[in-house]
Amino acid sequence: MGKIISSYIFPHPPIIVPEVGHGREREAADTINAVKKAALKIAEEKPGAIIITSPHAPLFQDYIYISTAPRLCGDFERFGAGGVKLEFSNNVELVEGIIRQSGKYGIHAGGVGDNIARKYGISRELDHGALVPLYFVRKEYKDFKLVHISTSGLPLIDLYKFGKAVSAAVEELGDERVVFIASGDLSHRLSHDAPYGYSERGKEFDRLLVECVEKSDVERLLGIDEALCESAGECGLRSFVIMYGALDGHALKPEVYSYEGPFGVGYSVARIEVGQPDSGREKLDGIQKKQSLRMEEIRKSECPHVSLARQALETYVKHGRIIGIPEGLPAGMLEERAGTFVSIKKHGQLRGCIGTTAPTRKNVAEEIIHNAISAGCRDPRFSPVEEDELDSLVYSVDVLKKPEPITSMEELDVKRYGVIVKSGMRSGLLLPDLEGVDTPEKQVSIALRKAGIRPGEEYRMERFEVVRYK
Repeated sequence: MGKIISSYIFPHPPIIVPEVGHGREREAADTINAVKKAALKIAEEKPGAIIITSPHAPLFQDYIYISTAPRLCGDFERFGAGGVKLEFSNNVELVEGIIRQSGKYGIHAGGVGDNIARKYGISRELDHGALVPLYFVRKEYKDFKLVHISTSGLPLIDLYKFGKAVSAAVEELGDERVVFIASGDLSHRLSHDAPYGYSERGKEFDRLLVECVEKSDVERLLGIDEALCESAGECGLRSFVIMYGALDGHALKPEVYSYEGPFGVGYSVARIEVGQPDSGREKLDGIQKKQSLRMEEIRKSECPHVSLARQALETYVKHGRIIGIPEGLPAGMLEERAGTFVSIKKHGQLRGCIGTTAPTRKNVAEEIIHNAISAGCRDPRFSPVEEDELDSLVYSVDVLKKPEPITSMEELDVKRYGVIVKSGMRSGLLLPDLEGVDTPEKQVSIALRKAGIRPGEEYRMERFEVVRYK
């Protein structure tokens, strides 16, 4: 029976590769020493296969990409070091097993055809998230086949299940010894010169992540606040979650080799020794039960606005009909008219959001009913909600107050006001108090993109307040 013998967390900044850094790699000396230590340990372990997950491989919302070509190669040309090339044999047998096992968990995974690759400009070469760790491993050890896996926009719990599928596929491989590398940086917002600017929550995220690794606290990792991830500009969480799914049911002995934050980005290197399987250590069922209890509490605490949105979408998805206005609603929902937005999340991720900037129905209740159905079934960014998703959805409803014209961004407050931008017949709206939108400039920039208004074009602005129901 095949076995994952150890697992590693590797960062992937190209600058730590000497041919790319040209001396600047010395600013990340702790990280370089740690990745070299990890590479030497892998060489001692002599795995026949290495599985690597990378957040920079082709990324899909509800599909996990796995490289299926017989040979896997890539280089650092886009980082000014095209002469540094790596090539590996793909462990096709293991790839096929992972694809087969993931289907048993209801998760779609595999490669992409030539037509899709051309249409969307998908590169099948190894990305830098894979190349940087493998650069250091290859210096010490070469006798292995590779499996290259992307992350996905799927909920974290589904990525964890996919990790279990990876483990099941490994177990089918005779007596193969496998090392799992989860490639990922931590926060990208640790300083004012960081790639995405500074956020005080960057250090908070990094502390939490390292602590979870040190304590093997998988449940805390899966329950991490989405707003914290967004504010921190994190990179590797999904890669790490897949890794922990692959280790579910095993005794784990973690060791964090290093953590530092040069260049405004958090880098951590860790090794996790994997013990024997033990059904008493399996966590998936317990995690799912806790999530079910949490959803029950959310349902019990719903206000009438949110309950109405949920009932409207559930009825439409299950029975294909639009509900009438139920009895017992507050008078304001029946007597007032206003634009409303319905937002739907699944496991902390946006699943749909549609609304009206001004009233289009006879009252707020009707506005909510129709916008809830549109948010779940007609948001062009997502596929329509399916019946088996309904129990996992969390709703919020924004009732908009009348917009007022403004002449400058100084009149905006991203926590209090939403913004509407207009140019001719084009308009874009952004609600207030959204995760990751922390300045008026960012708020207006997103609204302009939504409206299709190009930089330099003239536009008008309006601000509005909302009453948000959760």
